[in-house]
Amino acid sequence: MATPSPGYSITIRVEVPAASNATAALTTAVASAGGALTALDVAESRTDRLVVDVTCDTTDEAHGRLITDAIAAIPGAVVRKVSDQTFLLHLGGKIEVVPKVPLKHRDDLSRAYTPGVARICRAIAEHPEDARRLTIKRNTVAVVTDGTAVLGLGNIGPLAALPVMEGKAALFKQFGGVDAWPVCLDTQDSDEIVELVRAIAPVYGGINLEDISAPRCFEIERRLRDLLDIPVFHDDQHGTAIVVLAALTNALRVVGKSIGEVRIVVSGVGAAGHAIIRLLLSQGAGDIVAAGRDGAVHNGAADMEPFRRWIADHTNARHESGSLKEILVGADVFIGVSAPDLLTGDDIATMAPDAIVFALANPVPEVDPIAAGEHAAVVATGRSDHPNQINNVLVFPGFFRGLLDAGVSDITDDMMVAAATAIADTVEPGELNPSFIIPSVFDSTVAPAVAAAVCRVAGSG
Repeated sequence: MATPSPGYSITIRVEVPAASNATAALTTAVASAGGALTALDVAESRTDRLVVDVTCDTTDEAHGRLITDAIAAIPGAVVRKVSDQTFLLHLGGKIEVVPKVPLKHRDDLSRAYTPGVARICRAIAEHPEDARRLTIKRNTVAVVTDGTAVLGLGNIGPLAALPVMEGKAALFKQFGGVDAWPVCLDTQDSDEIVELVRAIAPVYGGINLEDISAPRCFEIERRLRDLLDIPVFHDDQHGTAIVVLAALTNALRVVGKSIGEVRIVVSGVGAAGHAIIRLLLSQGAGDIVAAGRDGAVHNGAADMEPFRRWIADHTNARHESGSLKEILVGADVFIGVSAPDLLTGDDIATMAPDAIVFALANPVPEVDPIAAGEHAAVVATGRSDHPNQINNVLVFPGFFRGLLDAGVSDITDDMMVAAATAIADTVEPGELNPSFIIPSVFDSTVAPAVAAAVCRVAGSG
């Protein structure tokens, strides 16, 4: 069974007889069903009955029902209500807009709105560059999606994608001090998306493209970068590439290898895989083989779309063919940004000594990290319940903080490398080990370090 997760935390309100073993029976029931008890709170107490809130982590919704049934089976127990803590957290949404200025009397209103605001409008009309100084544009990012490639859920549309975009906006604010807002577009037409984002761009200091399916995401990003005078960043591509480079930098330090000498296998040739390969090549990686659903990507294949053709032209110098399992043999590094359960521990055993495994498919990685750890020297995932969580939240808040502070419109490879270096160097040499190659997402020093690195590069460019 999978490990219980806070993402599936439930609270079961149950009425039980007021016996001396009442809470022990509840604890035993949760444990017997494989739940992880996190809290036991008495909500009501009478001489003969107790009402107890039992909070526990589960593995999924079916597991939650199993635990509830185990509690209901306690003699004399009556389950009153089951609450899903994740759904409760999302009630009413996760973000809000609040004024930054006081609006307590008519003088405040006269300055913030009419008639005083007209002076600000005229100033911007005469000097459009002042919008960055006098409006929210200086610190605001649009998180744009069409809902076609959401997490591990696929094409679920803009409305169902909104909770993810809300969460992204909350992370922008929490870790980077950046005000971000979800923009979920009810179209999957690339031309319409480009035009809609162009039309709303005056409000924003940057555009964060999110969860747009490949290969459309490449064209949309390219066209918007050509059209707009603000930075456009596709986090699924570049955020992932930056954090992977940071983690790989430290993993190679742990095993004593250099990026130019290792053989790297990348599973997944969509947005993330393409960007990872480009960034690793820019840093001297000389031996990369990529694998898609049909196995190794190589020049012998016909009818490839342009971005996969680019991968074929710039990787796999030996023109290897075969399945992912076959091309993994002898590899030093595996980077998975693809699909769950593609490999086993036995497959990892075929890799080179002191292998590095980044299994980043979420929520279920390409290989079980425990099984991989029996053979690899360093193992990382995208999950928070295993060591070495490779997560984009280490990148985008600080990266956009730096872009906004520098007032730049272009994003360069040098900026991305600088961000990756800043993240890697946040882990001090004395802290570095196989289970700690990347800082915690809650490390408050990461975003400022990334922002400063981006600003330095922007200033020198």
